[in-house]
Amino acid sequence: MAGGQERILRRRIKSVQSTRKITKAMELIAASQISRSQARIVANRPYRNGMRRIIVEAAKADPAGAAKLLAMPEHVESAIVLVLTGDRGLSGAYNSSALRAGERLARKLEGEGSAVRLYSVGKKAGAFYRFRGIDVVEGFVGMSDRPTFDDARRIAATVAAPFIAGEAQQVLLVSTRFLSAATQSVEVEQLLPLSLPALPDDGTPTVLKGYTEFEPEVEQLLITLAPKALESEIFSALLEGAASFHVSQQRAMAAATDNADELGQNLSRIMNRARQDSITTEIMEIVGGAEALRSRK
Repeated sequence: MAGGQERILRRRIKSVQSTRKITKAMELIAASQISRSQARIVANRPYRNGMRRIIVEAAKADPAGAAKLLAMPEHVESAIVLVLTGDRGLSGAYNSSALRAGERLARKLEGEGSAVRLYSVGKKAGAFYRFRGIDVVEGFVGMSDRPTFDDARRIAATVAAPFIAGEAQQVLLVSTRFLSAATQSVEVEQLLPLSLPALPDDGTPTVLKGYTEFEPEVEQLLITLAPKALESEIFSALLEGAASFHVSQQRAMAAATDNADELGQNLSRIMNRARQDSITTEIMEIVGGAEALRSRK
């Protein structure tokens, strides 16, 4: 085997081994973050479900008053689309799935005659839409790994301002929902106008028992609760997006580690086979030279 080729193979094997160490470390880090993200989702669930239940009860108590906040206009002249992605890559199809879903939604709305104003969460969304020449009104970064309620409040205030001012008639959210450690799906949710949410099927009653009296009036109550409900939904989406990102990254890095192991074994096998062939050739040359000397004598 030529020395130069052997050095090339050794260098490639060393590079693969170094890459494997990085992917393995990233896999372990992502795996350690999954349980923490799931715990935050579980801790936030009672507040989210309670907020949804209050909105449902208020809407049932005064449908006419609730219609002003819950009813969709006949024609949506302008719509806001908020796309939630991550700040980092190396996470499989997590970012690309949400980005393409947001792009399809924007095209659908434009085809229906609505002007679309795009907002994004995560560095990957800004880079993607900028590369494709799509204008983003405002992007939020640095909150995808460990989102806080202040982050959700800031996003909610930004996307709700055009809706309150009458510049937009609908606010939609594109995000990855964390269904389980094995299942995550990209979903489109309407944030504004407030939609009657589906209450969780966890054995809890779908309506409050007994007589419910609202003070102030339902319409005023919903006006007060609307920003809180919006913040709650965005915060839940941020938490589920963070958990989905860590799961996707752990899965992608595990696959990359396995590929590095397989590639390293193949390269080592090629190098060993080539070395054996080289040694066999040298032995044959030595034996042939010895035979030639013996026959000459």
